[in-house]
Amino acid sequence: MSVLDLAPVAAAGSAGEALRHTTELARRTEELGYRRFWVAEHHNMPAIASSAPAVLLAHLAANTSTIRLGSGGVMLPNHAPLVVAEQFGTLEALHPGRIDLGIGRAPGTDQVTALALRRTMEGLSAEGFPRELADLMNYFSGEQPGPITATPGLGQSPAVWLLGSSGFSAQLAGLLGLPFSFAHHFSAQNTLPALQLYRQSFRPSQWLDRPYAMVAVNVVCAETDERAEWLAGPSGLSFLKLRSGRPEPLASPEEAAAYPYTDIEREFVEGRRFGQALGSPQTVARQLGELVERTGADELMLTTMVYDVADRVRSFELVAEHVAGGSLRR
Repeated sequence: MSVLDLAPVAAAGSAGEALRHTTELARRTEELGYRRFWVAEHHNMPAIASSAPAVLLAHLAANTSTIRLGSGGVMLPNHAPLVVAEQFGTLEALHPGRIDLGIGRAPGTDQVTALALRRTMEGLSAEGFPRELADLMNYFSGEQPGPITATPGLGQSPAVWLLGSSGFSAQLAGLLGLPFSFAHHFSAQNTLPALQLYRQSFRPSQWLDRPYAMVAVNVVCAETDERAEWLAGPSGLSFLKLRSGRPEPLASPEEAAAYPYTDIEREFVEGRRFGQALGSPQTVARQLGELVERTGADELMLTTMVYDVADRVRSFELVAEHVAGGSLRR
């Protein structure tokens, strides 16, 4: 099991506090034996502070010692491949063998913000993604020598993953023989078709001789089912406001419980819970077990979006102690 963290910004807090809490969580999940800790690139979202993964990963690497660290992901349409190669080549040079580079093809934001990041419309469409991915991989490998050398980068490749929420990246990951991480936490209906396509498309490569699939899933684990439901309220409200074009920092559980949902809004929030693991350790163990059985996942990546960092840490502790049964430590 691994961790995906979005550095959630609480309504009563700040981005600085959110980043310090993410650092605290990275240290604690390392102690608990989780395999890797990823952060996700999002922009123009007041509830998420992980907008600069490479910078945040450098800080997390300096504050941990064994857990693998990576991006879940870096959104390649937002960046020139050379910049990504140099950033993650630097991380790999500083922390060899600990860095993952998860690549996504969506901008992770709205088109206006994506244009502000890239400063040109060129490269913002998904059609250019395979070419830019090939350029990025070549900066690490140097298989096709050119006039530009990524330094650091050449010969200092992190472990490259493809991320996806549909079939496009699943098939591309299979054809390239790369590990694949599926965003079940916000695209649960597409999980099984995408994983099937990945496995059917897979070709052995220098990186893998067999498919390796990771599934990212929302998890809120607390002492009781009722407590977990209470803690999950702000995440549902945050997602609703984001999809309504009104993104805000993460509300408290009390504020989420008091929010005057319309019937349609409540149906939307309830529908988003499909595929999540939410409840006591016993409930979460059953839900995650069923997910692994359905998907055949080689690895689960848990993401926990709750208001208070103590509750976030406690959720991962309960999973480690009662769901994994201490088997995270190897």
